Amino acid sequence: MADKIVTHWQGGLTFESDNPSGKSVIMDTDIEGQEERYGLSPKAMMLSSLAGCTALDVISTLDKMKEEIDDFKIEVLGELTDEHPRYYHSVVVDYHFYGSDLNKNKCERAVDLSVEKYCGVMEMFRRFAKIETNIVYHIGTKRNI
Repeated sequence: MADKIVTHWQGGLTFESDNPSGKSVIMDTDIEGQEERYGLSPKAMMLSSLAGCTALDVISTLDKMKEEIDDFKIEVLGELTDEHPRYYHSVVVDYHFYGSDLNKNKCERAVDLSVEKYCGVMEMFRRFAKIETNIVYHIGTKRNI
């Protein structure tokens, strides 16, 4: 199965990239002397893809387990190499669960299944980066948005 995307130059260092879902995203980068940004950084989008992939797995697994949580977020920190081409050599993924009655065993199982079995983006990252995962429980609290 192949996915095809088209990335179209928008001028300067800004690009619009489509997606098989029919949605699109604007990408750009920091440009010296230019204060305004129009899109997302391609490298940071890789971290967002990692978070999105594993988040989809975790939430769908918890739904199947009939485990209710109040809120959930993932924080990803990526360390780039110093030399070009710069890539993420290490990544830390923190899973934050919020709720008054969290079942830690089910939360951990959902994360483990994503990390070890289901998340294809996680597997891609393993090919070039050291990955650390952590689970943080926020019992009886809701996330500040």
